[in-house]
Amino acid sequence: MPVEKKTQSDPEMLKGTLDMMVLRTLVTGDAHGHTIAKVIERTSEDVLEVEQGSLYPALHRLEDRGWVSSYWGASENNRKAKFYRLTAAGKKQLVRETYRWRQMARAIASVMGEKLPAEGDTE
Repeated sequence: MPVEKKTQSDPEMLKGTLDMMVLRTLVTGDAHGHTIAKVIERTSEDVLEVEQGSLYPALHRLEDRGWVSSYWGASENNRKAKFYRLTAAGKKQLVRETYRWRQMARAIASVMGEKLPAEGDTE
């Protein structure tokens, strides 16, 4: 499974989720692929494992869509690395994807008998 460590899931759904998580990771600044993967793993408390075979196609897809740009630079250990940067279009897409993801999470929670706060609620 390309993204999840502990559970099996639909690869198409995970692809969109991975794209959203990559965009979210780049909000904090430019990063190369290894760093992006480690940030996602660390912030998910190691529940999610991002494999190179999923990450780099996602980065190329995001770049093709104009949501990220890339350039060559030196990594922390002074090796040549490709860095990715969130574009203005990518920031707008992240807002759309975040809204859609929250809607989906609330819908699933509702079906599962749980209640998540609606958008704009202060609970």
